Amino acid sequence: LKRYRRNGSVRTATRTAITKALRSVESGDATVAEPIVRDAISILDRAVRKGVLHKNNVARRKSRISAKLNRIRGAAPA
Repeated sequence: LKRYRRNGSVRTATRTAITKALRSVESGDATVAEPIVRDAISILDRAVRKGVLHKNNVARRKSRISAKLNRIRGAAPA
């Protein structure tokens, strides 16, 4: 129960960060989106360190967010 509650707050923060990042990327302004995406990636990495999310799950999410950011930057995705 203790872990469930502790992990819940991390999971909620992660979801919020991802949603903010995706919305900022969809706005189309790369200068605004970059720091928000950077924060989201940092929060995702923290969730992996705490064992809340699996590393491959986080890698996939980071990749997708980064690819969307690269598209609005005008760079071809890697």
